[in-house]
This record gives sequence, C-alpha cells and structure tokens, in this order.
Amino acid sequence: MKKYLAEMVGTMVLTLMGCGVAVSLGCDPTGNIPAVVGTALAFGLSVVAMAYAIGGISGCHINPAITLGVFLSGRMNAKDCAMYMIFQVIGAIIGAALLYLLTSTSDGAIVGTGANDLQLGVTAIGGLLAEIIFTCVFVLVVLGATSKTNGATNNFAGLAIGLALVLVHLVCIRYTGTSVNPARSIGPAIFQGGTALTNLWIFIVGPFIGGACAACIWKLIEPSDKE
Repeated sequence: MKKYLAEMVGTMVLTLMGCGVAVSLGCDPTGNIPAVVGTALAFGLSVVAMAYAIGGISGCHINPAITLGVFLSGRMNAKDCAMYMIFQVIGAIIGAALLYLLTSTSDGAIVGTGANDLQLGVTAIGGLLAEIIFTCVFVLVVLGATSKTNGATNNFAGLAIGLALVLVHLVCIRYTGTSVNPARSIGPAIFQGGTALTNLWIFIVGPFIGGACAACIWKLIEPSDKE
C-alpha cells in the first residue's frame, strides 16, 4: 500500500505543480513562448523532485503510460500495474482539485486547471499522433534510464527522465498542450470540462498506445545481462 500511496502523492504533485505553472504563467504556445518554456521546466522539475523523493518506494512512475510500459516489459505484475494506475488517477484528481480551488477563489485573472486540449489548427488525428509519438519517446527514455543494464547511470535516471519530459513538452505543447500521461489529463479535464473533457479520449488512448510501442521497441533493443 505504501508504494500505491507514493504514486498518488507523486502524481498529485506533478499535476499541481506542472499544471499550476501553466495556469499561473498563462501558457499559450502561440502568444506566450516564455510561459511555454516555464511550463516545460515545471513538469520536468516535478518529475526530478518526485523521482528522488519517492523513487526508492515505488519507482516513481506517476504516469499510467509509464506503468503500462514497465508492465509490458516484464518488470511488474498485473496487480501492481492496475493499482498504480488507479492511485495515479486519484492523485491527479486531488492535484487538479487543489488547483481548481486556488483558481476559483482568485479574482478571475487566473483561471483554468491546465487541462490538455487540441491547440489551434490541430485535428484530432494530429493530436492523437503527437501523443503516441512523444509518449513513445518519453517512455522509451524511462525504460532505458532505469534498466539494470545501464549500470552506474541508474543514479541519474531521475534527471534524465525529467529532462526528457522538458524536451517532450517543448515540442508537443504546440499540438496538444502535452499530456503523455493519462492521469495528468483526467484530473484537470474533470474540473475544466468543455472540449477538454470531450477530447479527453485522445489523451488516454494516445499515451497508452505510445507506452505500449515503447515497451515493444525496448524489448527489441534491450541488451542481455551477459552483454
């Protein structure tokens, strides 16, 4: 139960901090580029912080797509996979609820919960492809950075994963606001509603497909223990 609770807390922090910065800075991929950079850094730093805070307890997935990739790679059992995902979603909802509480009690200048949605000019297919591609890249980094065959570099896995998430956000924000994490999308969408809720399927299906693709790629390139 401790590792499940750790995943809940970690995902709560990721959602609150990452989405909170997006809201506070007014992240706009076409009209406020500094805020895009700030938002990307916020998500990456949140992952780094949580990796070193709860990594020793749960492995710090804080993302159902990562959990799926780890499961398909044979590193965890089905029960833990399901429980991780459930508690990650609960954590994201708590984080989004706290952010909603903050923004709803402001003077109206700060609004929203940083929910993912299709950006101007991006179709549903385009958004789905973006989520699949960039989740695949991100989860592949996670699987490689945390592999036992990586030796001493495992000590820097949290940093590598956080920086990879920054990079993914810098590219993908223009298309979908960057999810690559179903839980991070579910929580904010519940409170924001509207098209964020209508298009939520993109940010669930896309990351799961991407995570599965990453697991398949990793199985093809993963070195054996003897090498």
